[in-house]
Amino acid sequence: MRQIPQLMRSGSLSGYVELVESLGRDPYAFMKAVGLQAQFLDDPEMLISRDAVRELLEITARATRTEDLALRMAARRKLSALGPISLVLREEPTPRAAIDTLCRYLRLVNASLSIRVEDTGNVVVIREDLLPTPGLAMRQSVELAVGTMFRILSELIGPRWQPLDVCFTHRPPVDVSAHRAFFRRGVKFNQEFNGLVCLASDLSRPREPGDQVAAGLARKYLEAALTDRGESAQETCRRIILALLPTGACSAPEVARFLHIDRRTLHRRLDAEGLSFSRLLDQVRSDLVRHHLRESDLPLGEVAELLGFAGPSSFSHWFHGLFGCSATQWSKQALSQNSKFMSQNGK
Repeated sequence: MRQIPQLMRSGSLSGYVELVESLGRDPYAFMKAVGLQAQFLDDPEMLISRDAVRELLEITARATRTEDLALRMAARRKLSALGPISLVLREEPTPRAAIDTLCRYLRLVNASLSIRVEDTGNVVVIREDLLPTPGLAMRQSVELAVGTMFRILSELIGPRWQPLDVCFTHRPPVDVSAHRAFFRRGVKFNQEFNGLVCLASDLSRPREPGDQVAAGLARKYLEAALTDRGESAQETCRRIILALLPTGACSAPEVARFLHIDRRTLHRRLDAEGLSFSRLLDQVRSDLVRHHLRESDLPLGEVAELLGFAGPSSFSHWFHGLFGCSATQWSKQALSQNSKFMSQNGK
């Protein structure tokens, strides 16, 4: 199945060079190793390879023995690092309105990141999902996304603001003190989602209006950019599938409903790109299951639920048909390979 290369703003690496230099290493050597040129960082709006960025963060964290690398990058971030969208976010009447606006323009910043905001009474859950890359770890990318969201809300609400919970699907680091210090509270790992749990009252705090003229001009620019940067059917469907899988209601008719089209139109658009819905669904699931088995300690029953399977038996049948072994066997092999790799690299 042909996959369209995913791109993101080079501004996503804001602070990387300075941080790595402060650790006594050469950031440009790491960049060269993943195919990123130094001049790519000159223009924060330049689009660069998402997978190269993910690999860069992981190899840098390993080489410098800095498990909290992404959080150190996020700590250096300000809202302005998001580019033109920051002008619009600052002028929204509430932090919640700003997050909704961020969701609208998110694919201009990072097309592989999906943000879902769920209201549950007095609590708001902000879920951040990243489409996995087969064979690439993305722990640092996930922590950078959640850390950046924390920094955005701290700037919009106030520097003393705290979320109720901070959640990650991956297993905890050896030392969690850096995570606790960054988020100003305990952090939960091996959870069912990545993101923040917040008080609804915090997100509804009114904000003082500022430069509405600049915000208006920025919004026009962003709307034009959305129109110019079209999105393929498979890209759109991947994001929707990612969001629907944990609900157990991910199907072609449901995805079509989200797109406000009928099922035949959905199939026709995917067929035009040489794809089928079932193959796309299998690919998203296979990418996700490899991520969970490599980077988290979630029980297989919970992993099956997150992938939208009705029960463990249907998950086991699907997994064996796709990978030729059980999920337990695959997980043991992956753990063994990872341990061997870490040993060879002195970790």
